[in-house]
Amino acid sequence: MLLWTAVALLLAAAWAGWLATMHLAGERSLVDRIENPLADLRLLVAGPLPSPDKVVIVAIDDGTVASEGGYPLPRSRLAALIRATDAAGARALAIDLLLVDPTTPRDDAALAEALATIPTVIAAAGRFDRGNTVTNAFPVTAEELWPLPAFTSTASVGFANVSTDAAGTPRHLPLLFETSRGPMPGFALRAVGLYDGTDPVLGRDVVTIAGVAVPLDLGWNLPLRISGPARSIETVSAADVLAGNSAALIGRLAVLGVTATAVGDTFSTPFDPVTPGVEILANGIANLLEGTGLVRDGSIRRIDTSAALVLAVGGVALVSLLPLTVGLVTATGALLLWVAATFVLFDQGFWLSASLPLAAALPPIGVAVLARQIYERRLTRRLAEAEQSLRRFQPPALAQRIARDPQFLREPIEQPAAILFVDLSGFTTRSEELGPLRTRTFLKEFHTIVVEEMAAHHGVVLNFMGDGAMTVFGVPDAAPDTASEALAAAFALARHVGAWLRTAAGASDGNGVRLGLHYGTVVLSRLGHDAHQQITVSGDNVNVASRLMEVAKAHGATLAVSSELLDALDKDRAGFGEPDSVGQVDIRGRRQPVTVALWHGERPAWPEATPAP
Repeated sequence: MLLWTAVALLLAAAWAGWLATMHLAGERSLVDRIENPLADLRLLVAGPLPSPDKVVIVAIDDGTVASEGGYPLPRSRLAALIRATDAAGARALAIDLLLVDPTTPRDDAALAEALATIPTVIAAAGRFDRGNTVTNAFPVTAEELWPLPAFTSTASVGFANVSTDAAGTPRHLPLLFETSRGPMPGFALRAVGLYDGTDPVLGRDVVTIAGVAVPLDLGWNLPLRISGPARSIETVSAADVLAGNSAALIGRLAVLGVTATAVGDTFSTPFDPVTPGVEILANGIANLLEGTGLVRDGSIRRIDTSAALVLAVGGVALVSLLPLTVGLVTATGALLLWVAATFVLFDQGFWLSASLPLAAALPPIGVAVLARQIYERRLTRRLAEAEQSLRRFQPPALAQRIARDPQFLREPIEQPAAILFVDLSGFTTRSEELGPLRTRTFLKEFHTIVVEEMAAHHGVVLNFMGDGAMTVFGVPDAAPDTASEALAAAFALARHVGAWLRTAAGASDGNGVRLGLHYGTVVLSRLGHDAHQQITVSGDNVNVASRLMEVAKAHGATLAVSSELLDALDKDRAGFGEPDSVGQVDIRGRRQPVTVALWHGERPAWPEATPAP
């Protein structure tokens, strides 16, 4: 068992360690597919965030498209929108539009001039190798879409790509990209730098913005916390800004993008299945500026992996070493406690993995439970087989009682009982003639008759003594009809053995049966060494019953019954028939004579085993 447990613990540690290694490296795995919906659930439980104070969205919405006569807006109108944003008091501008194709020289020049009026970042975009299996690594572009040089000369550039999961839900916002032109900042990182007037500083797993450290995930990726459904971030129509109704922009970072129906990119979030891309970027910018993002850095991932190892190894240890039900409940409780902790901490902004410990612990625990059940079933089967074998050496009634109560007869008990001794006459001479093998067969048939008849009358055969046996009635528990059962059993046994002796192979005319039956108090106890014990009865009444068998032999009777047993009968004695004789006899070893009823052999028929009602 200990060896099996050690192997199970090592396998659990290896499985959890393998998953933990992938988690620490940010490799895509099944764990991420489990984690994503759990993260969405925690986001919904935590609920929407208040609208950020420093960020506002200037939306090219349906109203703007209608008033401007279509989309895309002419660059001259886009230039007018930028100037109106500056005039409204915006501190910086982030334009989530790909200005990659030239239009008229005049309009492009107007837009370039407008970009110079306010600190502005414009969007670039990259295409990436789909074969990349790393979910949170420093992204490397395969191709890029760059704004026109005329615009990059007057505005900053940032890559506006968003990292999504397999279902298309945005999870991270990369802050740094490796491009054909070298490392380039992400759109959100460039925007917050323009807003604060200082360049953010990237550390190993942190970005410092205006002196405030913001934790990052692997590869300088910002874990996104979506504020809520669409328009959770304060949104101003571009048409209103152009009309001069734009007081909401004063001192804030304006994020310009498209929200019009069927125009621009959209993402599915837990709050809203159709969220414009500009809102996702605005969320990331707000997370950086106001510290509302999720913390999922190297320290958090190491906590995840530690929890996975502890819960996997600990869970296997619990179900292997404790009683299975207790261990399974405890391990399940620990897993549920961890999941509950991830919900509570998510609300505080800490993104601990709920799926990694579950994925690390559940399979090993499940295998350990299955193996434990198989082991215990085999052990139970072996114990049952052993118990069945042991019951062959103990009377069934006593074996069942000991199985229920292993402490039975730790202390001797006194109780009334009927004791029946039986013996075959003429057996010694006959066994010499039969030889060992035939004698064994002969005795086995005799013993079988004894056990069957005694069991039918609730008697317990305590000992076989060659051609004899000792049976007790009223054990292990006293019964009110003990004497009746014992006398009925004696008659049945005399009748059955007599019939058998007339036909049994090996029997002869000299074979007969002698029975002695007595009733009184006996001591029921365990005798023998602590390591080798036998359950038996003892006391003077046992000796009397044994001597009664001698009395039967001395008087040529088959059955000798003491008056104590006849007096203890709880039913009409007439149902058993009248004895052939009754009288006082001397018992070897006793001073006082005993009144004995004798039934002689060769009777036409023995009375029925069950007394008349």
